[in-house]
Amino acid sequence: MDNVADILTLAHKQQVMLNDLELLFTKEKQIPGTWNYQIRRYKRHSYWNAEDTGMFIYHVSQSDPSQNHMELRFCMLGNAYCSEKQIECDNCRLHASRSCEQKLPTVDVIEFRFDHAHVSQFVKGLKTVNMTDDVLNFKHGSSFSRMLPLCVKMRTTIEALLNHSYTDTLENIFINAQTQILLLYSMECMLGVKEDEAQIACKFLNNEADRDKISLAREILIQHIGDPITIKELSRKVAINECYLKKGFKEMFGSTIFDFYQNQRMEHARYLLYEKGLNVSEVSALLGYSSISHFSTAFKKHTGLKPCELLIRN
Repeated sequence: MDNVADILTLAHKQQVMLNDLELLFTKEKQIPGTWNYQIRRYKRHSYWNAEDTGMFIYHVSQSDPSQNHMELRFCMLGNAYCSEKQIECDNCRLHASRSCEQKLPTVDVIEFRFDHAHVSQFVKGLKTVNMTDDVLNFKHGSSFSRMLPLCVKMRTTIEALLNHSYTDTLENIFINAQTQILLLYSMECMLGVKEDEAQIACKFLNNEADRDKISLAREILIQHIGDPITIKELSRKVAINECYLKKGFKEMFGSTIFDFYQNQRMEHARYLLYEKGLNVSEVSALLGYSSISHFSTAFKKHTGLKPCELLIRN
């Protein structure tokens, strides 16, 4: 998954030589059978002239279905990278504005790859009735790519991925959640959801304060990945009616609270098993399960594998 020059050339509208760019930061993570991502941040010189660019790539192989995958590629300008981020300067800790002297203007390239097994879980058990289902099931017969206009929702999600302050375990949970949201928005955009069709259906969400409460609820769920929290407790923490919380969450994030939380737990379990090398009993305990068998059942339902099978593959 190394197509940096391609997306930069599209954004710049002329050939880009990577050797001419100063790389400030790079990060990459690969977890088999799920999503992979890569972030590269380059110093943006004053002469750089380009447009924010997004691309959706759908690859289907009739001869080898294991090669089926989707990719999202983005090139964004106007962000900033703090040269002192590794030691967390005071401006970073205090969330100072981009006028911070330590921050450099950047050209950011972000790439995601979603494997067949990961995206097909969203339509598992459903009959294929539209193009969305066809694409997620890899039933659409030919590969294709499309340019993606970057809406406000997508920009906000990408900027959160670039500038979050989570580390280690919480970083993995956060990135997993954000990548799924980004895939959702990209699918909406790619399949031509009209602006008037994408208007918020829950009228109370026209209020920015209420949208912030729903977003906060999502952050709390991520922070409680190993300490299950009830919807009642969650609604109290964010000071919003339970009914509004459930409706608003589904409207904003395309998933019920339970499905979102369960999905994040299982993806985090996959990370702990595969990357951290923890055993099944350790992961089960960390995620708050009362028994290993309950955890194993939930994990297999989500991934199609028993936890021990993933450990064998590692």
